[in-house]
Amino acid sequence: MFRNQHLSEARSGGLNVVDLRFTTRCLQDEQPVIANQLGAARQGSNGIGQVLEHVKGRDEIERTSIEGLVLQRTEEHADTRRARGVVDDPWAQLDPGRIESGSAIRLSDTDVLALKGEALRRIRGRRIGMIFQDPMTSLNPVFTVGAQIVEGILAHFKMPSAEARQRALQLLQEVGIPDPVERLKAYPHQLSGGMRQRVMIAIALAAEPEILVADEPTTALAVTVQAQILEVLDSLRARRGMAVLLITHDLGIVAGRADRVAVMYAGQIVEEASTPRLFANPSHPYTQGLFASVPRITGPLKRLNPIRGSVPAASAWPTGCRFRPRCPQAFDRSEIEPPLIPVEPEHRMRCWLAEEPNNSSHR
Repeated sequence: MFRNQHLSEARSGGLNVVDLRFTTRCLQDEQPVIANQLGAARQGSNGIGQVLEHVKGRDEIERTSIEGLVLQRTEEHADTRRARGVVDDPWAQLDPGRIESGSAIRLSDTDVLALKGEALRRIRGRRIGMIFQDPMTSLNPVFTVGAQIVEGILAHFKMPSAEARQRALQLLQEVGIPDPVERLKAYPHQLSGGMRQRVMIAIALAAEPEILVADEPTTALAVTVQAQILEVLDSLRARRGMAVLLITHDLGIVAGRADRVAVMYAGQIVEEASTPRLFANPSHPYTQGLFASVPRITGPLKRLNPIRGSVPAASAWPTGCRFRPRCPQAFDRSEIEPPLIPVEPEHRMRCWLAEEPNNSSHR
């Protein structure tokens, strides 16, 4: 999975990107656990995102679901890098991402893949909002907090600037920022990490989206501040009736906040189930490995059992099951790529072991 590191010039208000330049890297640690439904989504022709993974075999997508976000730089940007003589970019030689024919991304009754230009922009920020991982690099350092929130409001609603500013003030109050009148005048560097993240939440909510994508919103925050941010998200979700797609590495956050969980490995969903069901019966060998590597504070002391090997490069996924080279339960059939197979009602995993009745991994 890839993570955007630098935003050069972008409109605020969620995903209204004018010029978004990515420095990408392949994560060396384990892939994140992602709460709620995931699959694939793309940015339109005005952005630089292209999807590396695609949606296949899904007959229906729930109205409150979004199909996953995996971004890669476009060929145009790669060509620009080559023209400048930059030769130390390992991604420059990769083919651009693509969405394969037959794929579908549906938001309610809307086929997102069929949208372009202004129609697609009306989705970004307006129907789908996003909280980026690092607010310090996501917020524009040369504009005040108020200006960045107001810009997102005016991008989607026709109203006077004074009314938009009053709405921005209400959003800061809603996310729990003290003295919001003064904070509207502040620049990002004048706020604490927790305050900046609350501002990011306010920007994401500015256009009243149906879905809020939160990409590790508590990273690099103190534990007490993490809890406060998660409480804010829970409260906003309940009051506004929106869906939240929470991307995180923290199994504790998933256990306490998510209704449904999708576990991803190497760009694919490998297991999905309701949160109680997945925690009671982790079935995919990768999910089992994640649980086995978490330290316990109760019960007998046991040596941690980390997953051997490392995540393969995105340019060289293994054939068959992508977890096969690291899987302790791999067998001959693992050389064939498995689909998501039912384990029990509303519980699926991407592993042929689900069809092995005598295998204990899914009991």
